[in-house]
Amino acid sequence: MILFDASRKKHSSSDLIKFLIPSLIGISLFMVPIKYQGDITIPIAIFSGWIQNLLADYLPEIMTFIIVITLLGTLLAKFAKPAFIEKSPFFKNLFDVPYIWAAARFIGAVFAVITLFQIGPEQIWSENTGGLLLNDLLPILFSVFLFAGLFLPLLLNFGLLEFFGALLTKIMRPVFKLPGRSSIDCVASWLGDGTIGVLLTSKQYEEGYYTKREAAIIGTTFSVVSITFSLVVISQVNLGHMFVPFYLTITAAGFLCAIISPRIWPLSRKPDTYYNGQESELDESIPEGHTSASWGLQQAVAKASTNQSLKAFFQDGAKNILDMWMGVAPIVMALGTLALIIAEYTPVFAYLGMPFIPLLELMQVPEAKAASETLVVGFADMFLPSVIGAGIESEMTRFIVASVSVTQLIYMSEVGGLLLGSKIPVTLWDLIIIFIQRTLITLPVIVLAAHILF
Repeated sequence: MILFDASRKKHSSSDLIKFLIPSLIGISLFMVPIKYQGDITIPIAIFSGWIQNLLADYLPEIMTFIIVITLLGTLLAKFAKPAFIEKSPFFKNLFDVPYIWAAARFIGAVFAVITLFQIGPEQIWSENTGGLLLNDLLPILFSVFLFAGLFLPLLLNFGLLEFFGALLTKIMRPVFKLPGRSSIDCVASWLGDGTIGVLLTSKQYEEGYYTKREAAIIGTTFSVVSITFSLVVISQVNLGHMFVPFYLTITAAGFLCAIISPRIWPLSRKPDTYYNGQESELDESIPEGHTSASWGLQQAVAKASTNQSLKAFFQDGAKNILDMWMGVAPIVMALGTLALIIAEYTPVFAYLGMPFIPLLELMQVPEAKAASETLVVGFADMFLPSVIGAGIESEMTRFIVASVSVTQLIYMSEVGGLLLGSKIPVTLWDLIIIFIQRTLITLPVIVLAAHILF
């Protein structure tokens, strides 16, 4: 069978199969929601759950081992400089990090060991600080990274991004100032998990498909909370029966934020240059004689045809997994634990929330003082606002707290830590500013919806 596109370029059945089969498998694994044990989820999350259940008793030890080995590799790369690291671009990039990140890896390793053996100050290893990360979050990241890293090449290497990039550029560019291929990052986050979106964005940035500005925008704006976890949040504040209006509200607020955030500082000021000064790998122009679909198909088939080896596929997957485990886990452990210690044992977040009290009162939000404390604490961990807010009496206020916590996106115990641990060019200061901006942009939309609903 031969297919023709607008420029009469012929695609054989074997060419199309190389594009279609891996891409469809990737879509089905990362983006197709299915019902499993009463919940809506995606296959990657199911596989991750199996591994978590299988290794449940050992995952804190496994993650501590990975974090400590990462530190040892970093110390070797910095001081001993052995040949196996110096001669390998992959290991050199993985272990020879700037000193600030080497320090973060050291802190992460110390926190992990203290938490695993429950030694030293309880503030570090308690179930609400280091224990929450090592026993709850990092096991999830271990299993998600294992399968997401292994199968990520199905989304990246077989033409799917090229196809949708050509197809959706005319929408993504004017609305969000982003390449069309970024739509895949958003959908993967929305249906799967925000961490998957960050990983996908980081890989695309490193390969020269996104500029620094685009990578920063996608990482901080499109790494949205999954449908599944959104249901957990609204259930935590005892409003699970309102999931549909809740999700419509956060979708509307998130959409508005995705339009505004890229157009204001600090995201608007990020340079349109590429990773390590490399040239752009992305050309979004549509040649004469082509439609968006026909050009996208031609680009996709050309990309898929470069992947001939099953061995190379699994090598790419294994490198992804190591990059995710070792590059991200120590940073999440270090920064997440510090943020949770501040949230749990100091009044810092309560004080930081005080400026929101007059704003909430102006918007006629009941129990404004209690709500204000939850608006800032989400920077430490996404689940903290709904945990704290569950005790608020007003249903309207609990709805607002849950909605804002989901739309803020920048949580140091997860997406924030992942962003800082990745190659995406954002600083801690950037994340603080973007977190505040997202809160201020989404809050009026959410409060308006709450007044209508209640």
